Amino acid sequence: MGTVEESLKCPVCQDFFTDPVTLPCRHDFCLACIQAVWETDGSDGVPIFCPECQIFLPSDLALEINTGLQNKVKDFTANRPSTKSSVTIHCDHCIETPSVAVRTCLTCDASLCQAHALLHQRRSALREHTVVEVTGDPLSLKCREHRDELKLFCMEERVPVCCLCVLVGTHKNHKALQLNEASKDFKRMLETTMSQLLKRRGEAEHAIQDLESLYTQTVKSAADFRERVSDKYSRIRVVLDGDERLMMQIIDAEETDMTEWLETRRGNMEAHIQEIDSLRASSKLLLQETNDLRFLQQITAQNLCDPLDLAPIQEVERDLCDPEKLRTVERLVDDLTVALSHHFPRMWSYLSSPALDSETAHPKLEISQDRKEVHWRKQRVSEALGPQPYDSQYSVLAQESFTTGRHYWEVIVQEKPYWLIGVTTGTVNKKDGPSQTSSSRLGVNNTSWCIYHGDGQYLACHDTQEKQLSVGKRVRKLGILANLQKGELSFYNADSMALLHSFCVQCSEPLYPLLNPCIDVNGLNGQPLALFWVKEP
Repeated sequence: MGTVEESLKCPVCQDFFTDPVTLPCRHDFCLACIQAVWETDGSDGVPIFCPECQIFLPSDLALEINTGLQNKVKDFTANRPSTKSSVTIHCDHCIETPSVAVRTCLTCDASLCQAHALLHQRRSALREHTVVEVTGDPLSLKCREHRDELKLFCMEERVPVCCLCVLVGTHKNHKALQLNEASKDFKRMLETTMSQLLKRRGEAEHAIQDLESLYTQTVKSAADFRERVSDKYSRIRVVLDGDERLMMQIIDAEETDMTEWLETRRGNMEAHIQEIDSLRASSKLLLQETNDLRFLQQITAQNLCDPLDLAPIQEVERDLCDPEKLRTVERLVDDLTVALSHHFPRMWSYLSSPALDSETAHPKLEISQDRKEVHWRKQRVSEALGPQPYDSQYSVLAQESFTTGRHYWEVIVQEKPYWLIGVTTGTVNKKDGPSQTSSSRLGVNNTSWCIYHGDGQYLACHDTQEKQLSVGKRVRKLGILANLQKGELSFYNADSMALLHSFCVQCSEPLYPLLNPCIDVNGLNGQPLALFWVKEP
């Protein structure tokens, strides 16, 4: 089909024949096209020739319409499906029979067919004109203010400009480069960017491999610990069936927590790889663009003029999946065989997972649907202009309060660089929200007790007083035990059950768990605080 179609097109205008004529050398042309070629050849008396084979022809050659070829063109164009979706641009110099334009002269502001484009190449007075691919809007390639050709690129405002713009216009004294020079500079930058993206993709793939390894390790560790602990409990099952079920639930919850966290991290890395692939694809397409002006317009439109400021791929911290809590379970079982009475009841026997009260949450906090997680809303705060990560008002209370008995809960913090967790007392005005009630201002009055973590440092806070804590291993789960009979509030590393700090709490008002995920500065503290919970069998 393509061969037949090409045989029905004029070699001058590259469109289907209009009034085709056949020369003695058997080459076919549109009547208007061959006349235009011969008219542009020079003065009278110069021999005419065939543009295809260059054979000289008689000067008095009579041209006749090839009706057979004309009918073939009509039949072919009538039966073939229409594929043109854009408006055809015609030559501005073809008066009687319009021909399809293939070039545009920006100097003349005119569209040219193949024959008249040859005119610009052969006449010395027109050779200096700027001729580009045909366009229906030549003004888009010119300065709208001076109507001059866009020959320069302003490096300060990142836009194509004309010479007058740089000399006397709004870009005066701006640094400007020739279009080809600016294009080369940006292409070199894009090539560097693609190399960086390729390296970043490799880092992300390596991080995914580490996450997969940790996932497998977590599942295997949980299975190993589950088997060993079950075997040890089989020896004392008569009196410890209830305690064994508790330990199994802790292991299951630990496995679920870690596998879900690893799956989330893997999903984030895969999304990052997709974003990198998209940027690489866009950059590759841009690098294939040969027209400097169009390239610069496209790279400017896609905001790719500047080198990418890519955040580094965070290395996977393998110790975040250290099965320390599972070892703690096994160690407790071993200790239990030595002295059962000293280990009952377990602290985990008091484990609860209070739901968060969205009505007490600061408006800039977001609560999950199951009311177990809280995080800063999806908006960034500039480190230079915004507040510090810790602000006591960005908190949420739990729905449940405690007045008597023992109560224990755990909060998952993982690798969050900033968080504030504790309890507060007093009447909470839910209508006004936490920003209007003093009881929710955690750590800044005498009705609240908390632990604050700031970039590796741990502080115990109460009544505007702060005490720096010595913490051996990073806390990824914080445990809080409220023993209201003894008036004690204790904070633990929930994995190792190592005591971090204890407060003496003497109060008669209800005690509310309170979480503050802290402000997400530059996207580094967007992870949620999550209440750890054990599934019921």
